Amino acid sequence: MKKRTGKALAVALVMTTVFAMGSANVLAEEETEAAAEVSEEDQAAADEVAALIDAIYVQERTDDTDEQCAAAKEAWDALTDEQKELVEGENADPDYFGRDTGDASLDDPGNADEIGENEILVVSFGTSFNDSRVQDIKAIEDAIAGAYPDWSVRRAFTAQIIINHVQARDGEAIDNVEQALERAVANGVKNLVVQPTHLMHGAEYDELVEAVDEYADQFESVAIAEPLLGEVGDDATVINEDKAAVAEAVVAAAVESSDYDSLEAAAEDGTAIVLMGHGTSHTAKVSYSQMQTQMDELGYANVFIGTVEGEPEETACENVIEAVAAAGYTKVILRPLMVVAGDHANNDMAGEDEDSWLSMFNASGLFESVDTQIEGMGRIEAIEELYVAHTADAIESLGLADGESTDEAATEDASETAALADGVYTVSFNTDSSMFHVNEALDGKATLTVENGEMTVHVTLVSQNIVNLYYGLAADAETEGAELLEPTIDTVTYSDGLTEEVYGFDIPVPALDEEFDVALIGTKGVWYDHKVSVTDPVAAE
Repeated sequence: MKKRTGKALAVALVMTTVFAMGSANVLAEEETEAAAEVSEEDQAAADEVAALIDAIYVQERTDDTDEQCAAAKEAWDALTDEQKELVEGENADPDYFGRDTGDASLDDPGNADEIGENEILVVSFGTSFNDSRVQDIKAIEDAIAGAYPDWSVRRAFTAQIIINHVQARDGEAIDNVEQALERAVANGVKNLVVQPTHLMHGAEYDELVEAVDEYADQFESVAIAEPLLGEVGDDATVINEDKAAVAEAVVAAAVESSDYDSLEAAAEDGTAIVLMGHGTSHTAKVSYSQMQTQMDELGYANVFIGTVEGEPEETACENVIEAVAAAGYTKVILRPLMVVAGDHANNDMAGEDEDSWLSMFNASGLFESVDTQIEGMGRIEAIEELYVAHTADAIESLGLADGESTDEAATEDASETAALADGVYTVSFNTDSSMFHVNEALDGKATLTVENGEMTVHVTLVSQNIVNLYYGLAADAETEGAELLEPTIDTVTYSDGLTEEVYGFDIPVPALDEEFDVALIGTKGVWYDHKVSVTDPVAAE
């Protein structure tokens, strides 16, 4: 009886299990069919957004671009989180709108009007990575603006694809080169200096020159400053001061961001620093080889130059891996040799895909560790100063002094040095650039006081952007105990009757009609050297 009962129970259990499994299968099939139906709807919505993204992933701006950018974002916002994950097109993916790259509100598109007669247009390829745009591109623009407070500094990007991405995602409109030049013309700019943040005289630089040339006849004077690495040269042996400055700056930054006290300490621990540039098929690609030569000349034996594009050939990832391993290094630090830490730094260098440099270095099995530093060069102070110096050279090439037009700059009055009796004089205060100068309300004139044979000139400036001066060189101004010249508060009245409080300074004058050194520091906290002179004394009434 017990056996029969146990068998009956077993049969019942099997039947129950079979029924349950059958029910589960039916439910699973129903759920699959329902999911398929939803998936079709979801995919259709996602495909629509992908098409809208692909439509603005173009290098040419049209009359429809603004509306297309707005439409793409509106459609994206209407998707569910699940639908957003399905977005995939020729260039579209969920990261286009969904990736968090930082706070765009911290940036300044630099496209304001009311430019004035003198403009410095800072032209960059651009980046859609908000943090990098602020820390790298804006940092360079701010450095130039701090160095030239009397010039209007504006921005332009050459990559319309990036301009559209930022506009669609963040609502930030950035001028392309043509828009920026049209803005300059419409604002009556007379003297235009274009400072590219490009690395070299490559294809993008050539295209920029062509674009500016088309507008050159609409300005009194135009100058295009050098890119970061300066002139190219004929072969890999050609190096220059610019390349040396860049090499020293980027390596110092790499060491500072590492766990080492010095490059030598890194080498002793078996660590190599690999700097990844973009690469190019342009003849300027020799610049990367020259940078490797520059590293060698500086004694940076554990620093290697590579490129995403693998042009020149020795800079391809597999060749760099081989070179680093052959030199005996077992640890690697990857860092971009790029102005911005954007898509190439985050994806091509440090990404998770198998073809990223991080993945390929690890996959080689030749290294104990591979670390990355996602930092653009634009945030390095020494790099910013180099761009400022290139801008200064461009302004000087125009023959401008104190921001005056070329016609005014061509007229210079020579004055004879004369010993002055004690008293007060009206004088001309001259500088070697438009870095700082006498307020326009005073027609370039300053007040010279002579007492017991010692001369001091009081100069009223145009704003409160220059916070200290130093009688001497910038290097000495930064030493402990240096006596800085403190500002006075001067009130000026302009021709339209408006008044303004600006800074003034009392500066010692060693002799008339002779240049002497005066350093200045602006709100950014960087010292700059300048030459000034005092001429044309006329006794005050």
